[in-house]
Parts: sequence; C-alpha cells; structure tokens
Amino acid sequence: MKIEHFAYQVAEPPAVTDWYCEHLGFSVKRAGNDVAQTYFLADESGQVMIEIYANPAIEVPPYRDMNPLTLHLAFVCDDIPHTIERLQQAGATIAVETMVTPIGDELVMLRDPWGMAIQLCNRAQRLV
Repeated sequence: MKIEHFAYQVAEPPAVTDWYCEHLGFSVKRAGNDVAQTYFLADESGQVMIEIYANPAIEVPPYRDMNPLTLHLAFVCDDIPHTIERLQQAGATIAVETMVTPIGDELVMLRDPWGMAIQLCNRAQRLV
C-alpha cells in the first residue's frame, strides 16, 4: 500500500495552506469549498501530501502544548541554519534546538505559527 496523505485539523485552513505553500514549498492539489475548508497539499516531490482542514465536528488539537516528538512533519534540509532563519522570519519558532545525533544526523524542531511541529533533518546518510 502507498500512503496518500497525513491530515491536520487546524483552525485556519486557508492561512495554514498559504504559509506551507510559501515557506515550505507545498502546492495545492485540491482546494475544496466544503464546510471543512479542506486543502490537499503536495510536497516538492509531488509524492507526499498533507491534508489541512477544519472539521466543525471536532476540536483543533492543542499542537502548541504537545511535545514535538509526539507529532511532527519532517523535511529533508541541506542547510539547517539558513532554513531556521528563513522560517523564523516567517513566524516559526524553535521548539528544540539544533542537535547532532551520535550517527551524525543534524536535527532541529520548529513550530509553525499555529504551533504544529516541523522537523528539519540533514541526515548523515539520506533516508529518502
């Protein structure tokens, strides 16, 4: 089986969609005019998608209060310091400072302006 998408319940789907497209390189694959304001966003590869929506039947999770290790969206990143600076200028904040693991992976955990966790990964040996 192939994964189609991961989904995030958010309060402001249009704003989250715009930010992810502008700052993380996503593109809108489907923008619905449904009550949940559902957007399907593809990453730069076009092979991975996330769904951003606001279903009125459920609450938005308290992303900002969640440990970023519980739920995060991870990105391949060749220049972590530059990307941190660029995303901070766009409203992201650092959740966990940059670290290098014993096997040489460079990782940092940020939060987007809505508190959802974003990890930047510069792997010693690429996984994807």
